[in-house]
Amino acid sequence: MHTTDDWITTPLTRDLLRGVLDLERTEHGVLPHRLPAGARAQNTDGQLAMAESQPSGVRLALRTRATVVELDTLPTKRVYTGAPPRPDGVYDLLVDGRPAGQGSVAGGRVLTIDMAAGTADLAEGPVGTVRFAGLPEGSKDIEIWLPHNETTELVALRTDAPVEPAPDPGRRIWLHHGSSISHGSDAESPTTTWPALAASLGGVELVNLGLGGSALLDPFTARAMRDTPADLISVKIGINVVNADLMRLRAFGPAVHGFLDTLRDGHPTAPLLVVAPILCPVHEDTPGPLMPDFSGAAEGRMRFVATGDPAETAAGKLTLNVIRNELARIVAQRATDDPNLHYLDGRELYGESDAVELPLPDDIHPDAATHRRIGERFAARTFTDGGAFADRAATGDDGGAFADRAATGDDGGTSAG
Repeated sequence: MHTTDDWITTPLTRDLLRGVLDLERTEHGVLPHRLPAGARAQNTDGQLAMAESQPSGVRLALRTRATVVELDTLPTKRVYTGAPPRPDGVYDLLVDGRPAGQGSVAGGRVLTIDMAAGTADLAEGPVGTVRFAGLPEGSKDIEIWLPHNETTELVALRTDAPVEPAPDPGRRIWLHHGSSISHGSDAESPTTTWPALAASLGGVELVNLGLGGSALLDPFTARAMRDTPADLISVKIGINVVNADLMRLRAFGPAVHGFLDTLRDGHPTAPLLVVAPILCPVHEDTPGPLMPDFSGAAEGRMRFVATGDPAETAAGKLTLNVIRNELARIVAQRATDDPNLHYLDGRELYGESDAVELPLPDDIHPDAATHRRIGERFAARTFTDGGAFADRAATGDDGGAFADRAATGDDGGTSAG
């Protein structure tokens, strides 16, 4: 039985975290961010502010002999007016790379969002604790993956033995940007989002900039990626641009070029993969905007409906098929001068036959089984021989962050990975 005197409290510092780009001091502790302060200062959208503060892919990475770990956090739960209640966020524990437990934190703040009215109300709540006990004896590396869909302030870390930052595993860093699908919407837990699964299968360190509702070719996101050490980079573009009805074809092409130009300013030779949208029947040939449909809320169902007019594509309105064609054209054009630029049609990850077997429950977001399928297929198509992210170390051509860091004398650390 542990007494108060047995516990060691370790300050929550950035060197204990991976997958984070910034750490903000708060009244209660620290708040991990997936966009740096400069990018956040240029953002005025509440949806993006919420998404980037939800720590998808962010994890504590520790070396310790502890058999008990307690983490105090202040979560922010989301409640959508008219929609079914959401479950508490999940914390995944890995010990020496293997799943070893899960937990959740009840309570916390509650953000009530009325999508129809465009309003949000925040109610304060208490700090809670997630506890992992019965860990194996001896020195080990542990990771605690924070809930991918729940803003999480870190308040205190207590253990029954000293902790230190886990050593750099020496794996390549994969930096990925995408929509709520990449963020992990409707995945079971943070290690089972499709990017986390693909990273595990590919043996790489993930920095996930999947930002729910916010893969909109924002220049500040491109600059954040430009300045983040990475060996492998991917951008999954399309669904948010369509469902937000944000731009027309005339603006979309130059915006994609500008985003890729900025990435190349910081990562001139790293493998760069442009991923077109997975199949989403409601938007294949119908433009946005996308609107929620609460008609099935009483039965615990929520769906989304595309409200645009397909005839307007002739005037430049965007659909997923229009975007796939434009992305394929842009990548083909640029690849003549950029041999490390690659294209992947998202329907190779989730296509027509998959939609029959595993339909999108709300017509937009994949469920847990579909996240696993997408992650496995992405890993098989990109990390294996012949894939865009196949390990080229044997050829002496790293072409990414390792070469960049060697040239600058900056080892990059683990804070961005």
